Amino acid sequence: MSRSLKLLVMAVVTTAIIVVLGAVVFARLPADLHGWGGVAYWTALTLVAQAFPVKMPRGTVVSVAIAPILAAAAVGGPAAAAVVASLGITEWRELRGGVPWYGTLYNHAESAVPAVLAAVVFQVIAGNRFEASWLSLLGVALGGAVYFITNATLAALVVVVRDQGSLSAALSGDLRLISGNLLGMTPLAWLIAVVWSVAWWAVPLFALPLYANRAAYQATVQIRDMFTQTVRALASAVDARDPFTAQHSENVQRIAVDIGRVMRCNAAEMEALEWGGLLHDIGKIGVRDDVLLKQDKLTREERISMNAHPVLGEEIIKPVARLAPELPIIRHHHEWYNGSGYPDHLVGEEIPKLARILHVADAFEAMTAKRPYRMRPLSREQALAELRKYAGIQFDPVVLDAFARTQWVAGVPDPGKPALRGTPVSIVARLAGRARGGPQTGEQPAADAR
Repeated sequence: MSRSLKLLVMAVVTTAIIVVLGAVVFARLPADLHGWGGVAYWTALTLVAQAFPVKMPRGTVVSVAIAPILAAAAVGGPAAAAVVASLGITEWRELRGGVPWYGTLYNHAESAVPAVLAAVVFQVIAGNRFEASWLSLLGVALGGAVYFITNATLAALVVVVRDQGSLSAALSGDLRLISGNLLGMTPLAWLIAVVWSVAWWAVPLFALPLYANRAAYQATVQIRDMFTQTVRALASAVDARDPFTAQHSENVQRIAVDIGRVMRCNAAEMEALEWGGLLHDIGKIGVRDDVLLKQDKLTREERISMNAHPVLGEEIIKPVARLAPELPIIRHHHEWYNGSGYPDHLVGEEIPKLARILHVADAFEAMTAKRPYRMRPLSREQALAELRKYAGIQFDPVVLDAFARTQWVAGVPDPGKPALRGTPVSIVARLAGRARGGPQTGEQPAADAR
């Protein structure tokens, strides 16, 4: 654990201890909570709700425990909220030692502090005594919003400090899904509190809607996983045509995602890099084997056939509406920074950012792996030098700088930025590119991946 991460954990855990102790010592429990026995009751309900969390695509863990926590904050105030949130989110994996001790402390701290704040917000709006009214519903809603924002921020801070990313990217990870969780749990928490005020023994009946909500999130994750597996299977089918390109698409995906992380791409861009990385060569399904597997340099006609695969890939994927963000990556991942690439001879930042990222990832993977036209792969040092050589000509220099900070070239001597960079020359480059149909058919640069 890095020093900055240690400081963050210490600061948040210390704050949580102060907040929890302050709430327990100074805040009074409402009379209708039935004392600490009522707190124990809400803690038990929260433990049951927390027992079945759902892991979202970006790693965020969502559970339906927010409903009993918000309900306890509404009927029991800050003291009850502090205890219920601190103890109620305990998971079996923590008890089994599956989470480091500091991770366990942080997880409980990032739940306790927001819960106390939510209780304070509720009491400011609706008073110290819970009653079934529109005002109490508003208090639970605003308290839930405060809980969500504070909890999400504390969770994102860990990712930012650990991965050196941006706070906005970390917060956007599963924002839509978690926002849906909040919208669904807030009115349910209010209803649970209403039922408690009438007949406390009936509260467990809410196990069914809580389970249904949890099942809906699980189904969402399963559908996405199935979609990802289908995309991966399509990529593997393309790679399987050539024994030299086994795992090529997955390797390119991993490299591109790491570059995107260094460049602080947001969640939507990271997802596009994941799926676009897998599908970038899907158009090679339409390239004949005698061209795709040829060990010698390609003729002009063969090069034209090979260069058509980005457009063909776009046409194959276009009917899939869910993959619309990946289309620019598939179509433009062979565009050159100076405009002499294909298929559209775009120049500089005209090329979509994610396509520029994938171009670097694709070239590095191709150079460091065997190919039918180059049996001896380059070393990582040679490949990085080749990429730097073509900075500003074939590759975006900014993307190359980000790639140089990834694990793929960690410890590799970096020749750094070349003294002279190619300058995008829109008209000249495009005319030259159109005249020759893309890169020349002669001896291609080592950095050019077929």
